[in-house]
Amino acid sequence: MVCQNRTCLRSRSDLVLAEFQKHQAPHTMVSPSGCLGQCGSGPMVTVMPDQVWYCRVSIQDVPDIVEHHLQNGEPVKRLLHPRFHPSFDAYSFNQ
Repeated sequence: MVCQNRTCLRSRSDLVLAEFQKHQAPHTMVSPSGCLGQCGSGPMVTVMPDQVWYCRVSIQDVPDIVEHHLQNGEPVKRLLHPRFHPSFDAYSFNQ
């Protein structure tokens, strides 16, 4: 899900959404979302059902998220939102 609310749109989340749609991974659905409640950290992207929250995502980051996370199951550590992932090592993405 890519936030398309006002604050994220000001940070060009519309371009991030379009980039995800161009690089869509098999067995995934890319969709716009309303506000994810993290204004000021956008553009925000959440990956479900993994419950992974990415912040300040740019169009240049999309290929990394698609390749590493959506295709290989490895979250992109540098983009993880610290509020939801304060300690990457303590979080298991294979649960």
